[in-house]
Amino acid sequence: MTLRERKKAATRQAIREAALQLFAERGFAEVSVNDIADKAGVSRMTVFNYFPTKEDIVVAPLEEELEEIPAFLRECAAGEPLVAAARRHFLERLAAHAPETGLDDGPEYRRVLDLIRATPSLMARVMMFQVRVEQALARALEEITPGDPRVPYVAGQLHSLFRTLAQHNTALIYKGMSAEEAYPQAVEAARIGFGLLERGLGGYPA
Repeated sequence: MTLRERKKAATRQAIREAALQLFAERGFAEVSVNDIADKAGVSRMTVFNYFPTKEDIVVAPLEEELEEIPAFLRECAAGEPLVAAARRHFLERLAAHAPETGLDDGPEYRRVLDLIRATPSLMARVMMFQVRVEQALARALEEITPGDPRVPYVAGQLHSLFRTLAQHNTALIYKGMSAEEAYPQAVEAARIGFGLLERGLGGYPA
């Protein structure tokens, strides 16, 4: 990264950290953009330059992570069966305790989850984003098998499995387990889930 890029990244993180602290102390609805700007030591306009809405401050970084979900389809397009590519991709991310797998026990991720659960507007934002992720999967599959009538159903099943596994893993963290402690159970859940999906989809896209 260039010096300019590092400064922008640092400013973005400072704004987000200030906002999350305030949200935790007062609640999402009780914090204004001016409050966030004052705590971060920037102008109100600077906050809006990085985050168009308050919801973006909380959810945008998670959305950036989740947008990587369709990435494995590039390998599927090169000849690897879809479920095999999806399983390998998910297990790699699971081993890294990536947030989109639900196996992240870091304090910031837990704080964000707590905030989302307590804030209807954030819950709605996450639900809408999940719809967009499924649509992105469908578009990527359509590029692999143009005109295939199975595409929307395959995308729906695949996205449902990702979401279910993430929810399972998050529940383990909420029970008080560390990511390392929960990892074996998360791997077993993935084995079961992808096994069921593989029996249903076979060698798709063949």
